[in-house]
Amino acid sequence: MQPGQTVVLESTTFPGTTREYLVPLLEESGLRAGSDFWVAFSPERVDPGRVDFTIRTTPKIVVGLTETCGDHAAVVYSRSCEHVVPVSTPEVAELAKLLENIFRSVNIALVNELSMLTDRMDIDIWEVIDAASTKPFGFMRFEPGPGMGGHCLPVDPFYLTWRAREYDFATEFIELAGKVNQQMPYFCVEQIERALNDAYKPVRGSKILLLGVSYKPGVGDLRGSPALGIIELLRDRGAGVRYFDPYVAALPDWGLRNEADLAAALQDADLAAIVTAHPGVDHDSVMRELPGSCDFRGVTRHLRRAPAPQA
Repeated sequence: MQPGQTVVLESTTFPGTTREYLVPLLEESGLRAGSDFWVAFSPERVDPGRVDFTIRTTPKIVVGLTETCGDHAAVVYSRSCEHVVPVSTPEVAELAKLLENIFRSVNIALVNELSMLTDRMDIDIWEVIDAASTKPFGFMRFEPGPGMGGHCLPVDPFYLTWRAREYDFATEFIELAGKVNQQMPYFCVEQIERALNDAYKPVRGSKILLLGVSYKPGVGDLRGSPALGIIELLRDRGAGVRYFDPYVAALPDWGLRNEADLAAALQDADLAAIVTAHPGVDHDSVMRELPGSCDFRGVTRHLRRAPAPQA
């Protein structure tokens, strides 16, 4: 630490971290925050693989420990961000970031739970979502999937859960959402088992090709990817698992390498499962090559929809 420095915490964390943990740590230098150096919090807002919103065009929340601290931090970020959003305290900014992630986690869990229900009811969840999405107000589209991955959503909401316990408060929505999303790999494996059963094939000994193993399309990030859980569950059941993912060259912990030739991999597979729908992959051809395969992202749902009855 040196006098005049501006220190900004960007990591997602629970309310109180900047004031109660970061500042005392920095002041062990003998310098005082707000007079000798400047401390601020500005939560990271990055969506890997996204091109329509960048660091420059995404509004940046910035708040200082003191007003002067905030002014110094705002100068730093105004050089690279078009819109700086000031708030009153670090705790507001810390919780705002958690709210962003919790909002997604809870809504993803809601639609995932509905996807499990509609599967039992023999209702097309994708058609339900498409229909609901026609409402121009009061509804925001979320889509089901094989689970929630990445380095943020599976973890960040529980920072608030931990902090809330210090105030004798239970964040039940957050914990329930986590439980639902953690169930999804098991639900996906059940669907794979059912698809194999319909083809008179057992899981044990079947060759299953996973399409996409990273946690989201267009990136190679494996952190928290539900595909890894699906691989483990299928192997426990005796299946032979391979994968095709142009963004992930190898899974050394599982002794797997990317199948570079998708067409050849399909010829030797009993079933394919679309886990992550990467751009540039012809998923339609996959489903035509192996009818009855599983699409956990709904990108080939148009192939299975029957034409509407004629009036």
